Amino acid sequence: MSKLDNVTILVVDDEELNRELLKLMLEEQEVTVLMACHGKDALEQLAAHPETDLVLLDLEMPVMDGFELLEVLRWHFSLREIPVIVITASRSEVTRTLSLGARDFLTKPYDREELALRVMNQVRTKKLTDMITDLNNSLEVEVARKTADLRNALKFSLEAEYEITLRLGRAAEFRDKETGMHIRRISEMSSALGELAGLSVQECETLRYASPLHDVGKVGIPDRILLKPGRLDEDELNMMRLHTAIGGKILDDAGRYPVLQAGGIIAMQHHEKWDGTGYPAGLAGTDIHVYGRIVMIVDVFDALASERPYKPPMPLSQVLEIMEKDRGTFFDPELLDLFLGHIDLFVAIRESLQDQGTATDDLSRFSGCSVAVGGVGAGSDRMVAECLKPHTKEG
Repeated sequence: MSKLDNVTILVVDDEELNRELLKLMLEEQEVTVLMACHGKDALEQLAAHPETDLVLLDLEMPVMDGFELLEVLRWHFSLREIPVIVITASRSEVTRTLSLGARDFLTKPYDREELALRVMNQVRTKKLTDMITDLNNSLEVEVARKTADLRNALKFSLEAEYEITLRLGRAAEFRDKETGMHIRRISEMSSALGELAGLSVQECETLRYASPLHDVGKVGIPDRILLKPGRLDEDELNMMRLHTAIGGKILDDAGRYPVLQAGGIIAMQHHEKWDGTGYPAGLAGTDIHVYGRIVMIVDVFDALASERPYKPPMPLSQVLEIMEKDRGTFFDPELLDLFLGHIDLFVAIRESLQDQGTATDDLSRFSGCSVAVGGVGAGSDRMVAECLKPHTKEG
């Protein structure tokens, strides 16, 4: 038998003479020989020496015979991979032993050279199998590590993308004096309403990242209009409404980037109304993308409930009354029902994302509110002004 490094063979036979004879023959091949006198003894040896490469097994033994040992090895998670050569005086048992998982057999009296060849073949196969297993394990570890690295990189990329959308959205909001946390609240509330509406996890995350871009088109509106303290005339109002198209243009041709693509949809459609009287395209019903319908609801809610330089926050009861009134005209009725049915969730989101350095908006603090329609602010506040017309002198 050609030499193999670090080979361990277990001889299992109740006859000491047979064990010693096999040991003598095997040690000539420079292998480590373990010995056991029955099946239970063999299991103890294998537990103590899991590196064993081969078992030479007699069948007729006390305590636990060779058939019983084969049955145990057959169902053992790791020991079943150790090849077994059965040494028997009767060929009639060959079929049964092979069915129990034995890899080969020798009949007594066995030929010394044949024994060496059969042992060599089985050990070589076992060593090759072990090498492949070790390689596969190493590859699995490496793949797991690389996958973790990729996931971390993707997570960082998404977080960076989200931070960029927040900051870009904040830059637009600063132009008309929106509060700093407004876009964060829009982001979280949009994602929450998307989840309630049955959107997938991926869609909710996209909505969360993209919704801060809803008013990015404000960067293209002149300050004389965006910051005008009085009511806008018709020409100025038409110019103001261009912020949706400007936002869509800024985020156009972003097919490779799902968040920016969704941001473009939201920028274009978050002023479209369910009844088709919105702008810029006059879309109606489900022709308005669900992202746009969701952002309209949470944007109006946040603006109504928030304090502005020209108005206190509305009490929750009045906010809900106004929004319910516009169910089916401004707002998708099914989405609005979901929103109103889980209003505690959205109030909690608002309360967790209050602006630093300002008084906390308390939805139950004020009994009423007056708004100069067309006053300070634009974008969502213009939409709020339209909602409030029946509730103000200018309505």
